[in-house]
Amino acid sequence: MEKQIRILFVCHGNICRSPMAEFILREKAKELGLEDTVIVASAATSEEELGNPVDPRAAAILHAHGIDCAEKRARQMCKCDYDAYDYLIGMDRMNVANMRRIAGGDPCGKMCRLLDFAANPRDIADPWYTGDFNAAFADICEGCTALLKRLKAQRLVIPATVRVCHVQTR
Repeated sequence: MEKQIRILFVCHGNICRSPMAEFILREKAKELGLEDTVIVASAATSEEELGNPVDPRAAAILHAHGIDCAEKRARQMCKCDYDAYDYLIGMDRMNVANMRRIAGGDPCGKMCRLLDFAANPRDIADPWYTGDFNAAFADICEGCTALLKRLKAQRLVIPATVRVCHVQTR
């Protein structure tokens, strides 16, 4: 049996970017037959949205790609998450700084941004403020694809292929 890889995606409120990443990576893992190997969850660094569902605009994009997130409710990252997950992945630099504060540091080097796995490392802009959920979806897909390729290269998971998400722009 393959070792389970536990991944926690984190953003400010856990209603836009991190749940999108959670459900996109979960779907990609399922497509590759890795749903029992790649375990994915998401959380917030703030308390602002606790208990709230995924933002309707983020949920609509996921739904348009055949992904259901209706049961997801925002939760806050806690210190114990550091030991519970192999990777704690923020969407931007501020998320990672807040994650380190919550966890009391990052002694094992488990924290990074999602697009740190991509060819062009950068923050994923918060669509709550930009209004551009398509751009966030595309960036998250890029990051999830790169993350799976990294896990494959490290022989932590062995997917046959990793598909790239396709986003239609207006």
